[in-house]
Amino acid sequence: MAKDYAVITKAIVEHIGGVENIDSVTHCMTRLRFVLKDESKVDAAAVKAIDGVMGVVQQGGQFQIIIGNNVGKAYQEVLKMGNFGEGSEIARGEKKEPLTLKKIGNNILDAIVGTMSPLIPPIIGASMLKLVVMLLQMAGVLAADSDTYIILNSIGDAAFYFLPVMVAASAAKKFRTNMYLAMAIAGVLLYPDFRTLMESVTVGDTAAHFLGVPIASVKYTHTVIPAFCMTWILSYIERFIDRITPAVTKNFLKPMLIILIAAPIGILIVGPAGIMIGEGISAFIYFVQAKIGFLAVGIMGAIWPLLVITGMHRVFTPTILQTISDTGMEGTVMPSEIGANLSLGGVSLAVALRTKNSELRQTALAAASSALIAGTTEPALYGVAVRLKRPLIASLITGFVCGCLAGIAGLASRSMVSPSVLTVIQFIDPANPTTSILWIVGITLLSIVLSFVLTLVIGFEDLPEEKETNA
Repeated sequence: MAKDYAVITKAIVEHIGGVENIDSVTHCMTRLRFVLKDESKVDAAAVKAIDGVMGVVQQGGQFQIIIGNNVGKAYQEVLKMGNFGEGSEIARGEKKEPLTLKKIGNNILDAIVGTMSPLIPPIIGASMLKLVVMLLQMAGVLAADSDTYIILNSIGDAAFYFLPVMVAASAAKKFRTNMYLAMAIAGVLLYPDFRTLMESVTVGDTAAHFLGVPIASVKYTHTVIPAFCMTWILSYIERFIDRITPAVTKNFLKPMLIILIAAPIGILIVGPAGIMIGEGISAFIYFVQAKIGFLAVGIMGAIWPLLVITGMHRVFTPTILQTISDTGMEGTVMPSEIGANLSLGGVSLAVALRTKNSELRQTALAAASSALIAGTTEPALYGVAVRLKRPLIASLITGFVCGCLAGIAGLASRSMVSPSVLTVIQFIDPANPTTSILWIVGITLLSIVLSFVLTLVIGFEDLPEEKETNA
């Protein structure tokens, strides 16, 4: 039965202190994210009890409510209740909050997650298309030099090639700066003449200069951090230029000065620094994996559901994209998600089999389908594992075991798609397809079966069936 999100969101708003307690609201793939004036007015238990709410998380100055795949519908219903979102005082920059070290850390985390979450659909869509093209080429259906292959591969690769522009557009919303100026400045990094200049510096002995200052040779396609950092800097430059330009000149002088100042800063300082940060994070992950080997993948598989609970899993998105851009594959975070994701599907199937609660059975079956087929684990995580507690233990154990096996097998992803039964093809190694396929099939089956059996062995406290009472 379809849920009435007008009713659900009305109940949510009532239990978080009413419309007057909301400063702003945004949403990501599965969560409503509220910034509240007074969190003491929230009745978290009552919010959790609302039919249609899978869970709540308080993090980074936000009260996050997990809705699931239909979060967009709930968000639109919330917007109908008041002037939130980009119309709020916080979004307009009219309200400032005191900064502490904790607040700064939370703001950074929120900015990264908030920037990357809207980009997940095009990244996933492009990744899946590239995987299909790769498989067609491996199967001999498409020749690598055919026009059809080139066009399909271009369609799949475009989202990654122009990723800096997409990041700039998304980050501009978070940093409350002009989106189109941010996109124009990020576009400089991809401009053909600029890219040719950077490539000539890379392969030649000469250095490029801007006003006598040497420019570091950097390849910006497929990158996240440079455009993210540049847009953050742009938000301050725009406000400064706005203060010093006369009103009569703002239409033409203000945007010209912003571009003229921000673009060189990005090219000379922010862009190269952003690349260094990204490479440093990737190098750290490589270092950890080199020291403890397959255990690194196992540990990541064990803690991945916990990262999803806190929303911190999106922090790894820039690192994954950077690593794939640098090496063509990612072999720590993505392989760990096989066991983590599919185990939540197996857990949900076990709960559906064992429970006597019809409502929980329906929730568990829907959650299992979401995790196993789409790789979206929040319904299983919040609707089943966290809700019943002990099944979460089965998932964590399975994530560790299967993560270790993925590390031993040397599985690595060639794209960034949430692993599921249908998307594990991203781990096929073109250089050794047969062996990698056997490992993938084995780990996939083990993830589901082991989590299923562990859930039945560990057990869980079943929810009592609600009985209808006659008035």
